[in-house]
This record gives sequence, C-alpha cells and structure tokens, in this order.
Amino acid sequence: MKTTDAMTVPRPATLQDVAARTLAGEPFDFLLRESLDDFYGADVEARATAIRIAPASVGAIHDAYLAAVAEHLALRFGLAVPSWTDDPDRFLAEPFFAGGLETLKAVLLVESPLAFRRRQIFVSANALSRASEHAASAQSAH
Repeated sequence: MKTTDAMTVPRPATLQDVAARTLAGEPFDFLLRESLDDFYGADVEARATAIRIAPASVGAIHDAYLAAVAEHLALRFGLAVPSWTDDPDRFLAEPFFAGGLETLKAVLLVESPLAFRRRQIFVSANALSRASEHAASAQSAH
C-alpha cells in the first residue's frame, strides 16, 4: 500500500524499492523507515510482496541489513522467509554495531534479534519499531 498525494513522493512499498531509491541517491535509513511504516499498515499479501524479491545490492552492510529485516519481519508476521535472505552476500564477515558507540556494544550483543545477529549485525531490540506499527496493532484490536 503506497501512500501518496500531490505533495508527497510514494513510500517505498518493497525492499526492492528501498534499494533502488538508495542507489538513486536517497538516504537508506529514511527509506527503510518509510518502508516499515508502509509494511506495518499493509495487509498480509502486501507484506509478503514487500519482502519477497531480492533487492539490488547497495553495499555489504545494507545488503545484510535488508536480508535481516526481511527474515525478521517474515518470522514475526508468519510469512515465508524469502530464500534470497540466505545468499552468502547477505552476511557480513566482520561485526557491525549500529550507532557506533563502544559503550553500547554489550547491550546490542544481547538485544539484537536473531535475524540480525546471525549476519553479525548488532542493533537494539526495537530497531524496527515504528509508531505506525503500534497504531496498526491498536486499530486491528478494535
């Protein structure tokens, strides 16, 4: 589900969109957050479509991060884990710690979800959390 009006650019609806627009010069972190907002507000079919096809390569860290996102979201929402997430190019040889602060490393080692840890990416437990995720949960509860 793409959000658009006359004054905005559509949100990236798939991880493919995130990669393509990153390659075109848009900031990866912003695009991923927008994509997550779209994902959390979507139905099951749109969610599966959002992660199904392998995104283009955008660099080792981002490639592994996109695979971790796809795997984590698939497991969390009961979707099929896309086979592309197991490609060797979607794993890092060296650990990457989000935030870059030495003092956070121990916390990130403990908190990082499995899909990220197995790719040597260490993030906070709520790295993919968005307000839209909680709004969608609240709406479906009513």
